[in-house]
Amino acid sequence: MSTKNLGLRRLRSAAATGLGLGLAAAAFATVATQRHTLDALNERLEHLEIQARNQQQANLAMQQRQHWELLSKAIDDPELAEVLDSYEVPVTVQKRRQYLFANALYTNLLCYHRIGNLTRDEFFKHARGIFQNPIVRDYWYATGHQRASLKGTDEAELGRLIDDLLAQLDDADTEEWWVVGDPCD
Repeated sequence: MSTKNLGLRRLRSAAATGLGLGLAAAAFATVATQRHTLDALNERLEHLEIQARNQQQANLAMQQRQHWELLSKAIDDPELAEVLDSYEVPVTVQKRRQYLFANALYTNLLCYHRIGNLTRDEFFKHARGIFQNPIVRDYWYATGHQRASLKGTDEAELGRLIDDLLAQLDDADTEEWWVVGDPCD
């Protein structure tokens, strides 16, 4: 009888081991399938994120193009330019056209930064060159009240960067304007 029981125990043990191995194999297959599904979902998510960034850049480029078209019309037609005249002090037709062009220069620089073509440091260096022109500076000061309404935005932060730069340029006791200021200030 003990031989019979030993054989039965071995059979049960083998069956249990086989069942355990079967369960382990099934669990492994399930985990592998889930891992494959997660990998596929992560890949799809990365693709969608890239698509979203590309779409955002395309939208910014389209908006920049529309902005330039509107400014061009206003620059060419003094009657249309009057619609955009929201400066703190009255300006001549010539000065308004110059301000509109200064706006286009700055907005172009801002757009380049937003779409990632310029780092913050590069934005700062280009701005430092653009704001050497007294007309561009006059435009900046004449539109300060418009920027004051921008709170908590990237544009507001870059506007403060320009304000700080202009203060540093005014206080600098060097003719070497290209070394004045630090974009991290």
